[in-house]
Amino acid sequence: MPSPVNPPRGMRDFLPAEKARRERVLRVIRQVYRAHGFDEIETPVMEDSSRLHAGLGGDNEKLAFGVLKRGLTTEDLHAAIEPLELVDLGLRFDLTVPLARFYASHRAELPSVFRAIQIAPVWRAERPQKGRYRQFVQCDIDILGEAGPLAEVELIAATQDVLEALGLAGCSIRINDRRILTSLLASWGVTGDSAERALITIDKLDKIGVEGVADELATLGIEHPGIAETLALLPAVGWDADAADWLDPEAYEHLQALRGALPQADLVFDPTLVRGMGYYTGTIFEIAHPDLGYSLGGGGRYDGMIGRFLGTDVPAIGFSLGFERIVDLVSLPDEDVAEAVVLLHQGRDHARLARLKEQLVGQGLRVRLEKRAKNLKPLLERLAGEGFTRFAQVGDEVTDAAQLEFRELS
Repeated sequence: MPSPVNPPRGMRDFLPAEKARRERVLRVIRQVYRAHGFDEIETPVMEDSSRLHAGLGGDNEKLAFGVLKRGLTTEDLHAAIEPLELVDLGLRFDLTVPLARFYASHRAELPSVFRAIQIAPVWRAERPQKGRYRQFVQCDIDILGEAGPLAEVELIAATQDVLEALGLAGCSIRINDRRILTSLLASWGVTGDSAERALITIDKLDKIGVEGVADELATLGIEHPGIAETLALLPAVGWDADAADWLDPEAYEHLQALRGALPQADLVFDPTLVRGMGYYTGTIFEIAHPDLGYSLGGGGRYDGMIGRFLGTDVPAIGFSLGFERIVDLVSLPDEDVAEAVVLLHQGRDHARLARLKEQLVGQGLRVRLEKRAKNLKPLLERLAGEGFTRFAQVGDEVTDAAQLEFRELS
């Protein structure tokens, strides 16, 4: 018996019904984002390896799939000290690094404030497990060139409208600022490279608890009399936190202004929110669902990234939806599509079948030609499951679509 022929681990096939459901969700997302003034772009699935490994992607850089240089010899393979010496291209691991490169390439052709939509697959060499894939779709909106809070306001408003349009009620947006985290660490005497490692540890607070975080910080050489007490208080801190001595007042004021500009949004100030990417420079946010223990998306401000490619700093901020998580939660009604009919035939006179089909397509119908089976029942059941509503037998006497006698499939 032949072995199953499956897609690569961590990658999936989608049957027609599932593909149609995913496209319905994507269509709603695109419509909302376009209504908010964003324009869709497309970038290549591969980028130069040097860009993907420029220190902008954090741990995701370690998960990038590389493409070997053409023409490598056995001597080249043996001489290489690092694997990256053998590759010149790589599959994108997110859509933010390609966007930065895109903007640097096309800045002269773009408006001074550019609002971008990117919806596309990305690839990471993950260890496949439930909900974690090696190929998955990201849905990003970004605003480049706007340094003020209006960019955050637009991104959050558009995201809230998407969640509402998809029927995801009760979601809140956790919000923080990297400057607040930096100020917190500074109050413990932590700065420089140690600060980045400390943030990675603090991000585990909801998983390993106060004691676990404090112990891990101690192994990094970060010890301070008030660490455990402050960590214990952080989850309960809300919008009345302005008295905290570790709070960066300018960043906190910025978040308060966003809250005032978005009274319809459920914004939750959460000083424990870190976001793992090291390129974030200011506001950061995540979508929280009341019934789930994981986020449905997130993002933040990354003002320093584009300057790495362009040589001139450009303010930038983005919000990414976790499409693969969201699509499993969403149930959208079927769209109003063309009525779908089936012509059952004996496989004779192909020119006549093509002519009949063309006539029906011209009437606005969706038409499937199916060879008649001896046992019609399973064939008709399958066709009904695929959304077809009526069928007709094509006898030898039928020469015009008007002669077809249609019957209901169910």
